[in-house]
Amino acid sequence: MASLEKFLDLPLEEVIGDRFGRYSKYIIQDRALPDARDGLKPVQRRILYAMHEEKNTHDKGFRKSAKTVGTVIGNYHPHGDSSVYEAMVRLSQTWKVRNVLVEMHGNNGSVDGDPPAAMRYTEARLSSIASELLRDIDKETVDYIPNFDDTINEPVVLPARFPNLLVNGSTGISAGYATDIPPHNLNEVIDAVMKKIDQPDISIDQLLEIMQGPDFPTGGIIQGAEGLKQAYKTGKGKVIVRGRAQIEPIRGNREQIVIDEIPYEVNKAALVKRMDELRIDRKVEGIAEVRDETDRTGLRIVIELRKEADSEGILHYLYKHTDLQITYHFNMVAIKDKTPTQLNLTQLLDAYISHQKEVVLRQSHFDLRKAQERAHIVEGLIKAISVLDELIATIRASNDKADAKRRIQDEFGFSDQQAEAIVNLQLYRLTNTDITSLQQEASELETKISELSEIICDEKKLAKVIKQDLKEIKKRYNTPRMTTIEAKVEELKINLEVTVASEDVLISVTHDGYVKRTSLRSYAASNQEDLAMKDDDHLVGLFEINTTDTMLLFTNRGRYLYAPVHTLPDIRWKDLGQHISNIVSIEKGEKIIQAIPIRDFSENKYLIFFTKNGMIKRSELKLYEAQRYSKALIAINLKDDDQLINVVCSDGFGEIFVATNRGFGLRYQEVEVSPVGQRAAGVKAIQLKESEYVVNGVVLSHNEEPTYLTLVTQRGAMKRMKLTDFEISSRAKRGQIMLRELKAKPHRVVGFEEINTEELITLVTASGHTQTIHPIDLTISDRYSNGSFVIDSDEIGEVVEIRKNITYEQPFKQD
Repeated sequence: MASLEKFLDLPLEEVIGDRFGRYSKYIIQDRALPDARDGLKPVQRRILYAMHEEKNTHDKGFRKSAKTVGTVIGNYHPHGDSSVYEAMVRLSQTWKVRNVLVEMHGNNGSVDGDPPAAMRYTEARLSSIASELLRDIDKETVDYIPNFDDTINEPVVLPARFPNLLVNGSTGISAGYATDIPPHNLNEVIDAVMKKIDQPDISIDQLLEIMQGPDFPTGGIIQGAEGLKQAYKTGKGKVIVRGRAQIEPIRGNREQIVIDEIPYEVNKAALVKRMDELRIDRKVEGIAEVRDETDRTGLRIVIELRKEADSEGILHYLYKHTDLQITYHFNMVAIKDKTPTQLNLTQLLDAYISHQKEVVLRQSHFDLRKAQERAHIVEGLIKAISVLDELIATIRASNDKADAKRRIQDEFGFSDQQAEAIVNLQLYRLTNTDITSLQQEASELETKISELSEIICDEKKLAKVIKQDLKEIKKRYNTPRMTTIEAKVEELKINLEVTVASEDVLISVTHDGYVKRTSLRSYAASNQEDLAMKDDDHLVGLFEINTTDTMLLFTNRGRYLYAPVHTLPDIRWKDLGQHISNIVSIEKGEKIIQAIPIRDFSENKYLIFFTKNGMIKRSELKLYEAQRYSKALIAINLKDDDQLINVVCSDGFGEIFVATNRGFGLRYQEVEVSPVGQRAAGVKAIQLKESEYVVNGVVLSHNEEPTYLTLVTQRGAMKRMKLTDFEISSRAKRGQIMLRELKAKPHRVVGFEEINTEELITLVTASGHTQTIHPIDLTISDRYSNGSFVIDSDEIGEVVEIRKNITYEQPFKQD
């Protein structure tokens, strides 16, 4: 029963919470985040310290990596050997660390993500600059704590005689915290530190004139001055990093893109693979071959282009769709005062400067103590030489060393330390010449003591020593900047030609919504009459255009479908097209009334809309360029049961003609219709009476070849009129009569078109009978006649609609 009392009855969440809290604290402080003072994580610090202790330094030979790893995990870091070796390898990788801290012989991995050789095969030693992190560590400059098994001590932090956190950067993820500090140029960081020492209240903007921004070991280009400022002011921010690429001409009047620098921490092999996949999948047009030509002379990726390829556009596409351009996120978190803290540039520099002040002060105290001790002994030796004969006699009369020490202390007043130095004195030192060297040493020690006392007492002198030291490091390890910084982020404009194979195709659109693109080869190999279509369907448009063009398809419900030609299904001429509902969802009973091909939305053109209830709308074409087109978009705002009956693309200076079922026609200038927005309803086109509606509205072409107005009535009468019979009026008037009103069985207009001498009109009757008429065969009628009967409506039914026969168009062909 007594043994049970040792156990506590605690809720699981309390136990788990407590344990996870301890674990989190451990990985934050002792594993994943760097210290703000020396910029090192514990494992990195232990590796460097172990190598220093083992005298595995840059001025001596290389030593097996396994030996160092063994020392680290045996003495300081009780974790797996692989984690230690991986950390050690990273410190030696020139593409990861701006100034490598470990030099390694053998395979230490590659920028392609290849793993390093096992630690039994590689050799390593501290680099020259790493010795600056450890310099004077034996002068009590930093605190020590016991290692994991209390057998030896290890440093809490390294003296770090250069600002390693900013120079080499850091990256890490722990519980609730992550850090991403980019590497910087040593010269610039040291200049910024010195400036901060001179002007403690200097602003970050002023510091950024000295320290431009990150300097990645892989070079590249940084874009975004505002992002940099934000990052350095808050500790968080983002910039664009892109590889360095040139476009070079090659044989055969072609070009190639040569990349010699890639963004930081991008895997080169994966980048090349991704670029080649884009070529194979035809996501980007114009790439002939992607080659990795990297060798011992440096990184080189070559993208060979085909003839006439848009090299600039392809490069922009690669920036946008591969890791040739990345977003680098600053997240400057480090351990400061044992706490993870997000630090801005000022705080980072302050943390380093205060650390250096403490290191130099502690070093000065140590050196002062040693100098004072030595000065005391030198003073004793000088005094000893002046009473040499008596001193020798006293020592000879002594029983042993301890007795000699006691006697000379009693007789001549030497201290214990001086007496120890005298009894240990070698005989050759008792020469006449030695007194001068001792006096010289005493003088030098006096100067040194004076200087060290000044450093300890005078803040300015302390700052001067720090700056002098930094200047020497800057001079010794001076390296030019590798990364270029550009103030503005370049907008990546990608022409459609880059992603789509440019090819002339035939687009067919039907009233019921069947759309397809057909290769010109398939069309040429078939009869034009072989176009597959449903019985009661008819063509709305047939265009020879390019895959880089766009189709705008307008429906009777006042909506439009934005259809880039390359997205339309590729179907043979003889086969039925794909219904538009498979591409975007449309409503039941929604029909396509017009198809307009567009090459350039920036052209100064207008779309003119005519509705059945007598409305007209004019809008700029560019408003109809869509970025997202997965659903039907609003073309015109229709009221009540109104329907869209026609859409025309115009240059803005045409004439409009509107015809009604009661036989009224109104002609006026297009400029009378003011341009409005995409979702607007428009204005009144013509004055309508009750039960009257608009049959059609057209924009008159005014081409060189003559055109005529033709109308068809429900009784099968058709007439051809000259445009000059109608005077130019103004918008929203009643218009002029085009038919003679009959009391019995009056004629009502069911179709109206502007036609040229070649065009044909097809009449459709209520019984489904169709008849094609060539209107030019009709005599010209005046406005007051009812035309000529072209079909017998009593026999085959009244005419319900007319269709202008669709002809093969090449809308963008230059004359």
